[in-house]
Amino acid sequence: MTAFLEHIPALGSLTNALAVLLGGLLGLSAHSRLPERFSTITFQAIGLFTLFLGIHMATKTQNFLILIFSIVGGSLLGELCDLDGVLHRLAEGVKRRIGSRDDKFVEGFVTTSLLFCTGSMAILGAIEEGLGGFPNLLMAKSLLDGIASIALAASLGAGVLLASVPLFLYQGALTLFAGALQSTLSEPLINEVSAVGGLLLLGLGISILEIKAIRVVNMLPSLLLALLLGLLFL
Repeated sequence: MTAFLEHIPALGSLTNALAVLLGGLLGLSAHSRLPERFSTITFQAIGLFTLFLGIHMATKTQNFLILIFSIVGGSLLGELCDLDGVLHRLAEGVKRRIGSRDDKFVEGFVTTSLLFCTGSMAILGAIEEGLGGFPNLLMAKSLLDGIASIALAASLGAGVLLASVPLFLYQGALTLFAGALQSTLSEPLINEVSAVGGLLLLGLGISILEIKAIRVVNMLPSLLLALLLGLLFL
């Protein structure tokens, strides 16, 4: 059975997206019945965990120059392209098309997409599958994300379900990319990319806790820049 599953393209990413979709549907069923104070404390708990995960990932760096050049250069590039605006307009467009009146639809989509796409398990799991192994990490991530999606959808509504689409596309692309570059991927390189992802999660956690609004979406090119710098200098 395992041998058969290994031949399904991007199996881990597909399973992960379906888990988010299922968890989101379960959470959405409780959304209207959940008192506001429970939604608030759930969201705060997710924010604190996001901060912890970001710190844990960021400390993996062994090259602070790659980290700083990646986050600054990538943020400037994302700001130039206004990725945050593009993603918000996309979510607003979907919201209008489906006729949703959920005032947290866009926030749910953006927050969930960032949370599930920039974690270390997303990066390492996609690379594991891309290198030819069974996607054990992405299967474990699917379970965790499915559970988290229940809480997120209960707090943020239907936008969480839409996040399954960029999650599948992002992790699937990483899997294909890792397969093409398997001879050049090293542990130090992966650690530097993960460290940049950790900084993005720190920014997301700060935004979730409403300490300060940070346009984390505009920082996403930092991940690609970290990969390119790592390939050149590690």
